[in-house]
Amino acid sequence: MTLKEREITLEKHEDSDITELQERYPDIYKAYTEISIEQFNLFASKMLDYGKGNISVGTNLDTPEEKKVALTGVWFRMNDKIQRLKQLVLLNKDSKVKTESIIDTYQDLSIYGIISQIVSNGNWK
Repeated sequence: MTLKEREITLEKHEDSDITELQERYPDIYKAYTEISIEQFNLFASKMLDYGKGNISVGTNLDTPEEKKVALTGVWFRMNDKIQRLKQLVLLNKDSKVKTESIIDTYQDLSIYGIISQIVSNGNWK
């Protein structure tokens, strides 16, 4: 099977899963779709503010070592967010930083997860 045939097969499978999800769980489908669009808009705004060098640490991510440094940086950022969630959710502490809610923290974690995938697959260019 060629790459193009594989992509078409994958698209058909994904489309059928998406259609079934939409039919079986319309509220969840709608909520997920809305959050995904909101996440993408937030990513776009931050990407335009920070640029790609914020993640790539000024490199082109050409070597495994450069990728590792970038992914380590993302890991540190995610760990900061996890520690924040621990304070807000598990320890039930009030947020001292009013501009960073629990939802903001979840959003950041989600975006960093996607960024990690983009870096890992070599598309952070």
